[in-house]
Formats: sequence, structure tokens, C-alpha cells
Amino acid sequence: MPAINSISADKLFRLVGTPNCPTIVDLRDEEAAGALIPGSIRRSADDVAAWLPGLDPGRPAVAVCAGGGGRSAGVAAWLRAAGRSAEILEGGMKAWTAEGYPLVPVAGLPRRDERGRTIWVTRARPKVDRIACPWLIRRFVDPEALFLFVAPADVADVAERYGAAPFDVEGVHWSHRGDLCTFDVMVAELGLGDIEALRRLSLIVRGADTARPELAPQAAGLLAASLGLSRMFANDIEQLEAGMLLYDAFYRWARDAVDERHDWVSHRPRHKAPA
Repeated sequence: MPAINSISADKLFRLVGTPNCPTIVDLRDEEAAGALIPGSIRRSADDVAAWLPGLDPGRPAVAVCAGGGGRSAGVAAWLRAAGRSAEILEGGMKAWTAEGYPLVPVAGLPRRDERGRTIWVTRARPKVDRIACPWLIRRFVDPEALFLFVAPADVADVAERYGAAPFDVEGVHWSHRGDLCTFDVMVAELGLGDIEALRRLSLIVRGADTARPELAPQAAGLLAASLGLSRMFANDIEQLEAGMLLYDAFYRWARDAVDERHDWVSHRPRHKAPA
């Protein structure tokens, strides 16, 4: 029987990667948290009063510990006492890993700032990859991630000055490799390659980003929408926020609607038979 105020691993996995995903709070000790549930943040159970105000008040929280025991139960109870909606992950990380669900390796992530955010920097005026990658990071890696868009000549300096991870520029770790675009590389190296919907989306992004629309029928549409967004917004951050919805839609199609077809004939009004 499920514990009171708990969520199962399979239900949480269905929420991961979507705008409705709760704030997933990993409470394990640092040495135990070598890999995280996608989209989770790390916090200490002992400092809940200090970090609670920083949580999105409109988003429910899921507390995660090793086995779904006292540590997560205590934090969830504290959050509820403060007027927040909070559950524990039933069975904790043991249940998540037993189901074979993906984990994001901590060692592969850039260092975090004093607010616990990862910081990333890339070239200004994004089109495809430079919107797709931030979407992936925000939805599956770090929901609090900060993105800086600068002139190409300034990327290296900004990365060094602010401890940011450069991406989608030549000569850096997070960039194109052979026929793969940066989004492909991130999906693979961030431990997300087993998520079937992301593999489908990767093919679409690669086709749109590398001028190979033949890779997926949806690639041309993604490119058109991306170019349209780049004309609509002069502010790169505003474009990113608008692009998040675009990739949310493509992801949900790739996960839930691949086999669905739209039959316009079914929407034609029926003609009455002559009297």
C-alpha cells in the first residue's frame, strides 16, 4: 500500500521533462548523490528552513532520500507545515534505480554558483541548437540553470569570468561532434539516451540544425518555427522562454502522439440526404 503523501517512481517519471514536473529535491548526502533524478535539485535536510523560501511556491515538491524514509518524510512534512504541497518519492532512490529510470551524473555538470545554479554561455541570436540545449537542461538537468547569450568573441571570456560552461561553439566540450549536433551530445553524456522520446527529438533537432531535413519529417517544421521565433524576438532570453513551449510540444509529441493522425475528413459537416 502506498505511503501517505507519496508519489511512485513511475508516476514521477511521467512528469519529468514536462512543465508540470514538481520540484524534485534530492536530500542525500553529497557523497551518496553521484547521480540525480533528471530535473532535481540538491538540498540539505538540515537546512530546510533556509532554502524553503527559494522554492517556487506555485509548484509542488517531491522530497527524495535513499529509501523513502525519515529524511524525506521529515522535509515533506516541514514543507506542508509551511503551506507548500509536498510528497515523498515512494521507496526513494532505491525504487527509482530498481525501475531502471535514467540518472544524470553529477560529475558531468558544471560547478554551481552560490545559489546552486549551473551557468551556461553560448553565442547570441540562437536558432535551433542554442534553444534546444537550454530546454533540455532546464527540463532534465537543472531547472534553475542560467543562460548567457553573448557575441561569439566573448564566449570564452564570459565562461572564465563567471564559471559558465560554454556550449555550441567550436573547441569546447559541449558542441558538435562529427554528424551529431550539441543536443545529441548532451542527451548522451547527461545520461538521458535511454529516454525514447528524447532520441526521437534528437533526430529532429539534428535534421533542423545541420541542414538535413531528410532525417525526420518534422525537422523542416522545427527549423521554420525556430527561424520565426528568432525574427519575433530581439531579446535572446525572451526568445528562449518562448522556445521552451515549442520544445515542450515537440517532446510531448515524441512521447505520446507519434502514432496519432489528424483526419480532416472526419471534421467535414455531414450532408443531409435529399428528401
